[in-house]
Amino acid sequence: MAGHSRPKDGVASASLRPAIHAFSDRAKDVDARVKPWHDGRRMRPRPRSALARILMSLPAAAISLFVSSLPAFADLKLCNRMSYVVEAAIGIDEKSATATRGWFRIDPAACRVVLQGALTADRILLNARALGVYGASPIPQNGSDTLCIAPDNFVIAAARQCRSGQTPAAFTQITPTKTDDGNLVAYLAEDSEYDDEQARLAGIQRLLVIAGYDAAPIDGVDGPKTQSALVAFLKSRGLAADIVQSQNFFTTMIEAVQKPSSSGLTWCNDTPHKIMAAVATDDGKAVTSRGWYRIDPGKCLHPDVTGQPRQVYSFAEAVDGENRAVKYRDKPLNWGGAKELCTRESKFEISEQGDCGTRGLAPIGFAPVDMSSGGKTLRFAMP
Repeated sequence: MAGHSRPKDGVASASLRPAIHAFSDRAKDVDARVKPWHDGRRMRPRPRSALARILMSLPAAAISLFVSSLPAFADLKLCNRMSYVVEAAIGIDEKSATATRGWFRIDPAACRVVLQGALTADRILLNARALGVYGASPIPQNGSDTLCIAPDNFVIAAARQCRSGQTPAAFTQITPTKTDDGNLVAYLAEDSEYDDEQARLAGIQRLLVIAGYDAAPIDGVDGPKTQSALVAFLKSRGLAADIVQSQNFFTTMIEAVQKPSSSGLTWCNDTPHKIMAAVATDDGKAVTSRGWYRIDPGKCLHPDVTGQPRQVYSFAEAVDGENRAVKYRDKPLNWGGAKELCTRESKFEISEQGDCGTRGLAPIGFAPVDMSSGGKTLRFAMP
C-alpha cells in the first residue's frame, strides 16, 4: 500500500443555541438490557416493520436504522445491536446551521442517550464507526450529507466547512422511533438481525477471534466452542469468570486484546503515527491477504489469523491524519519484505495473488513471520 491513500477513518451562534443545548455534557449511559445467554438453538430475532426494511435497507454488515415518521422532540437514545463496539457522531440541522458532536461509544447490546431535552431541529443525522481494534471499519459511510468530524471527542458548531484538524464524513439522516416513555430510539444493526443477547455474544466472539482464539463462526449462538475459547482467554489474561457479566466487560476485553499475547500474531505500534497493517496466510492451497487493520500509537492488535497456516506474512505502514504514507528520509515508513502479494486501498480479503496490477490491485512486499514458537509480536518503531 506504499504510496497509496487509504480510506479515512467553537462557539455556537444564536441560531444554533437549541441544537447545541441538545449536545449537553450531561449525555449519559443507559444500562444495557442484556438477556441471559441461552444454550441450544438460536432464538429468532423479533420481527421488524416493513417500513424500517424499505427505508434503511443496506448491504451485509451495513448500518440499519429502525425508523418511523415521528419528529424528534425528546431525548434520543442510540442502541447497538451490532457485533462491534461502535462510536457514533450526531449531526443537527436547524434552519441554515448544522452542528456535529462525537464520539459516543456504545457496546454491543447497550444503549446511550446522545441528545437530551426538547429538540426543535429540522433533521437529525448519524455517522458511526467501529473501533480500530477491528481493523478497517465494517460500517460503510454512504450517507447523503457530508459533515465535519474530528479524531477525538469534538463539538463542531459550523459543521459543513471543515477547518484544520477536522475531516469530512458521510452522515445519514435518521427519524427515530418514539417509545412508550415519550423518548426516541434508533438502532444500529447488521443484516444478521441480532437481538440484544445475540449481539452481545457475537461481539464477544468477534473479539475472541481477534485475540487469536477459535470462536468462529461469529453468529451470536452460544455453545461449547465459544465457551472453551472464552475460558482460555480469561485464564490467559488472569480474569475471573464473573467479569463476563460486568457492564465494562467489552472495555476489559479490548484492553486485553490490545496487549501482546504469547500466542498468535501481535502487532505493536511504538511510533507516534497511526499504522495501517495487512496480514497474509498460506494454508498450502492458497495465499490469502487481508487488511487494513488500524493500530493507534502505543497500542497492540492481534489480526484474525485462524487455523494452522503453513506461513504467515505481514506488512505495515505509518500514515498521517489524511491516511497518506509517512515518509522518513524521503522513503515511506513501512515494514515489509520481498513476498509480493495483492492489496487494495479499501478493506480487502484476496485469495488469488496473480497479476495484481492487471486486476486493479496494488502489489506490496510482505515479510514472512516466524510462528514456530506459537506466538510472535512484531513491534513497529522509528528507525
